[in-house]
Amino acid sequence: MICKNCKSEFDFNFCPECGQPSKLKRIDGHYIIHEIEHVLHFERGILFTIKELFINPGQNIRNYIFENRSRLVKPVIFIILTSLIYSFINHFFHIEDEYIKYQGLEKSALFKILGWMQNNYGYLNIMTSTFIAIWLKLFFKKYNYNFFELLIMLCFVQGISMLIFSFFAIAEGILHVKLLNLAGMISIVYLTWATGNFFEEKKPPIM
Repeated sequence: MICKNCKSEFDFNFCPECGQPSKLKRIDGHYIIHEIEHVLHFERGILFTIKELFINPGQNIRNYIFENRSRLVKPVIFIILTSLIYSFINHFFHIEDEYIKYQGLEKSALFKILGWMQNNYGYLNIMTSTFIAIWLKLFFKKYNYNFFELLIMLCFVQGISMLIFSFFAIAEGILHVKLLNLAGMISIVYLTWATGNFFEEKKPPIM
């Protein structure tokens, strides 16, 4: 049999080159449920990743970079997913409307920029992480982390920051009490602690 993915010949249920199964099952409701369960699985999925990043972010991120990349959700997927969660909650409760006023700015470039930022938190967080990673590389040069390793760390901690905002956004939407400023302070504390926790251990091995 010839693999449709990599064109290799194989006689097993899975292609030895790329892992593609010999027969693909049709996508149906069971497939979708299985994929959701896979993403949410507590041992390897989003819930496990959140728990580990809250308990010991530094050690878990270093383990992801240097030892085992199968335990945590991929960092870019994680930050995009958590950003989407916050964006959905924000649009559902219209949380940021209480904090950002657009009167008189509807035709300005600032209005368009702010609107894009509100609708694209995933991309915005990646761009922000890229900028911060450059500065961390300069200030923490002695730790031997490269730019992309720092970017991975920031994707993880920024993702948790989005979840902190999501939690307080839900609380604000239900209780009708302004809580995003508190969320911002807690988020800054977590970002500072998690970043310091990442750098506090011994320097990474020189590859």
